[in-house]
Formats: sequence, C-alpha cells, structure tokens
Amino acid sequence: MQIEALKMTPVSMHAESHLGETQEAPVVKTFGEYLGDALGKVNSLEHESEKMNALLAAGQVEDISQVVVAAEKADIALQLTLQVRNRAVEAYQEIMRMQV
Repeated sequence: MQIEALKMTPVSMHAESHLGETQEAPVVKTFGEYLGDALGKVNSLEHESEKMNALLAAGQVEDISQVVVAAEKADIALQLTLQVRNRAVEAYQEIMRMQV
C-alpha cells in the first residue's frame, strides 16, 4: 500500500452563480508575503514613533500621550517580532537535531 504525501495547495473553485454573476477566486498570499507585510507594519510603527519623537523635540506636539502611545506600539510590535523569530529559530534547531 503506497502512502501519498499531503498536498498543501489551496483549493480553487470555479462556479457560476445562477444569477449570472461571476465570482473571482480570492487572492491567496504566500507565507513570504505575509511575513513581508508584517515586517513592513513593524517598520512603519518604528518610523511613526521616530517621527513623533522628533515632533516632541521640536515642540509641535501638544499631547505627550500620543508620543508615548506611538512608542509603546512600536516597542510591543518589535518584541512580538523578536519572539516570533526566536521561536522560528528554536523550531529550526529542533528539526536539525532530529535523527532521520
């Protein structure tokens, strides 16, 4: 009995509505695209925090809480990114230690 590997490709369905309208298949992002988008968001939060700090130093910010909130958002996003990276590295190392 031969066992076939699972194929992890998304299922695309092509069907026509009874009303005559056509439905487009949803756009499927790859893991790399998700990762790139997430890193881009973290980067934009860091830039926003730096911009708010510069505005505070220039005296153009009336409410200092906006600066603190921007800095905390950037800090939390960076911490999450580092933890995800650490977990990915740990998983890779664990896989490399496996005996085949």
